[in-house]
Amino acid sequence: MTHPVLTNCPICQHHLTVIQLQCDHCNTVIENKFSLPKFALLTQEQLEFIEIFLVSRGNIKEVEKELGISYPTVRGKLNEVIKALGHDSEQKKAMDESKIVSMLEKGEITPDEAIKLLKE
Repeated sequence: MTHPVLTNCPICQHHLTVIQLQCDHCNTVIENKFSLPKFALLTQEQLEFIEIFLVSRGNIKEVEKELGISYPTVRGKLNEVIKALGHDSEQKKAMDESKIVSMLEKGEITPDEAIKLLKE
């Protein structure tokens, strides 16, 4: 029986390092300090969100329907994942603001949703 790889220490919550790999077929063991991919450091909830987002081909309206959450909540979860992957969302903030205004003008979001998004 296999278990998912722990990525954080259960004691101090810092990132863990993989130091041993083993082949299930021939039992070869390799020891070294291995890094985990960024996606392995995401929570299960974040991974499930990414899967739904990708299956929806990035269509936020579809993600809203699938998860039963509002547009601002979808955006918040997306920003959370972006931050967890180590990307700075501040430089994209200006672009996001103009996008929010554009979406408001097109009637894709309500004024209340636009205000909430601009405050985030």
